[in-house]
Amino acid sequence: MAHTQANSSELIARVRRIAGQVGAVERGLERSASCGEVLHLVAAVRGAVNGLLDEIIVEHLDQHVAKPGLNDADRLHAAEELKTVIRRYSK
Repeated sequence: MAHTQANSSELIARVRRIAGQVGAVERGLERSASCGEVLHLVAAVRGAVNGLLDEIIVEHLDQHVAKPGLNDADRLHAAEELKTVIRRYSK
């Protein structure tokens, strides 16, 4: 995904923040934090991962499906990749 290389530093920063949030969940469990606190932490992780996924999906659509000048085979391949991700994500 060449388009992710253009903003890879932003994506890596997001992934590192997500890793920090996952670490906070682990620390909360280790210190026996309340269920409410742990749920809040897990929900924050889920939101962050969803945001990352959304950003990459939009970039994929823009660069590999909707971009003018793409040939039909490349567009079809990219659309199939996206369908696979959406099917996995929606389970």
